[in-house]
Amino acid sequence: MTFDAYLFDHVRTPRGKGKKDGGLHQASPVWLLRGLLQALQARNQLDTTLVDDVVLGCVTPLGEQGADIARTAVLDAGWAETVAGLTQSRFCASGLESINLAAAKVGSGFENLVVAGGVESMSRWPMGSDGGAWFMDPRINQALGFVPQGVSADLIATLEGFSRADVDSYAVESHRRAAAAQAAGHFRHAIVPVQDIAGLTLLAEDETIRPGTTLETLAKLNPSFAAMGQMGFDATALRKYTTLERIQHVHHAGNSSGIVDGAALMLVGNQAAGAAAGLKPRARIRAAAVIGSEPTIMLTGPTPACHKALRQAGMTAADIDLWEINEAFATVPMKTARDLGLSLDRVNVNGGAIALGHPLGATGCIILGTLLEELERRNLSTGCATLCVGGGMGIATVIERV
Repeated sequence: MTFDAYLFDHVRTPRGKGKKDGGLHQASPVWLLRGLLQALQARNQLDTTLVDDVVLGCVTPLGEQGADIARTAVLDAGWAETVAGLTQSRFCASGLESINLAAAKVGSGFENLVVAGGVESMSRWPMGSDGGAWFMDPRINQALGFVPQGVSADLIATLEGFSRADVDSYAVESHRRAAAAQAAGHFRHAIVPVQDIAGLTLLAEDETIRPGTTLETLAKLNPSFAAMGQMGFDATALRKYTTLERIQHVHHAGNSSGIVDGAALMLVGNQAAGAAAGLKPRARIRAAAVIGSEPTIMLTGPTPACHKALRQAGMTAADIDLWEINEAFATVPMKTARDLGLSLDRVNVNGGAIALGHPLGATGCIILGTLLEELERRNLSTGCATLCVGGGMGIATVIERV
């Protein structure tokens, strides 16, 4: 027997600049999660003995966010000690993977109520700190055709014919939409301000939005990945993509995802568990999918992942009202929208990671929560969240309001 998996609530921290002067640098990853778990409990009057598990994504599980941070956070938040904890990494997709794993647990009937999400403190543990053969083993580099993600993004732009002006225009719009959404209070319901141990507020709003971003300001930025390309990574990519003579390097800090700190949680369960806990379902997960894609270009996974999830749901792209396509680099949502035949008017309507930042382990949960709240705000029904994933993968989740 299978059960529907419902989404009951979503909370997140604001996203703080991922540097030592960022608003969340003082807060440890466990502290971020502690605050969210306590807020989730308080605002739902949740009896935590009813929760079976907490599943969290963390891409760089080192130091303070190492070991099984999910279990540590459960105990630190004062939740029932019967609540288990699991920490996993599917690279950038980890936050959404956590929700999909929670939905699978609930759907199977093995568990009834699960908290899922993720955390990443990028100011304290920089991306790539955990190493791994993908980055560090020369044999693996050569065998798998490894190139840095920024070079992959520039490769996609070259293949798709996206110019520097195209990707910069997309970035300007991301900041414009994010600034408008923040000013209108669209993120306010989900955001839990982060306070220090004395109760002083460290950060209450996302801090990397730049409302004054223009094509002229972005034009002053030099491409970030041309030097990497010259080190030999362009040659690696061109050995696989032989129709190109060279790669046009168009991405830079202004049209790529921001490095930030942040955490997010989603409450997932079956209908009976929700009723027992006094929770009202807001949406159900219709389908979820992951795929593997070509690892050198790396960032093209969203399209086949979306097709797979939509097939599972018996739907087409035309059946989806709103989309969240993670803005790892401007070319990712631009290509995915082109592949799926989507108008950008329905994609990332509140801006994306270019403006708001990409706290790796948490982002998937954040964008699904943003999607859910925007569907409610506009009284629409269906949405799809998707991310490209390091190593050449893609993930997608389809939800429907109830």
